[in-house]
Amino acid sequence: MKITVFGATGGTGGHVVRQALEAGHKVRAVVRTSSTFDLEHSSLQVFRVPGLGEAEPLRDAVDGSEAVISGVGARGRKDGPVASESTRSMLAALSAVGVRRFVAVSAAPIGPVPADESFLNRRVVYPMINAFAADVDADLRVMEADIMSSSADWTIVRPPKLTNKALTGTYRTRAGGTVTHGYAISRADVAHLMLAVLDDPATIDQPVGVAY
Repeated sequence: MKITVFGATGGTGGHVVRQALEAGHKVRAVVRTSSTFDLEHSSLQVFRVPGLGEAEPLRDAVDGSEAVISGVGARGRKDGPVASESTRSMLAALSAVGVRRFVAVSAAPIGPVPADESFLNRRVVYPMINAFAADVDADLRVMEADIMSSSADWTIVRPPKLTNKALTGTYRTRAGGTVTHGYAISRADVAHLMLAVLDDPATIDQPVGVAY
């Protein structure tokens, strides 16, 4: 499969690129002109763009791809609406060239609190997390709304706290919901799921919660 990856220099996006290459896919990695990206592979093309704020510079990177994966997101509360603005440009580029399959990373707090979640998590832990990351969550909610209203065949992956631990390939998922008692997952395993859903029609037009 030919896959375009946005956020290729980030933690999750970098894992997507490397795992996709190891699986035999042809990968187009989209990186900012100012970014350092030294990975070389016979099945890798690197597209350097000045930014992700406009669709036109992104069209060549997605034209002819079978799927697009976005690992773009804010790295902190002061980064602003990074996810929503970038994703809006990506979706416009996809629509312009006729690419439909789109997978993006979001966050677990955007999903519903599971009905079988513990009282402590429902009443204390989740409200504290939402209050702390209010600006980031607001950006992700706008991003998700734009994705869901687009013409893309989308999947949104919602992980909880991200870690830098190794790939396991073993985790829990919940289509349309949030994983109960899901506290953390590695970026490598999030990347693994983002690639796995490409071959799973049941995840199209679905948010998917993931956690250990």
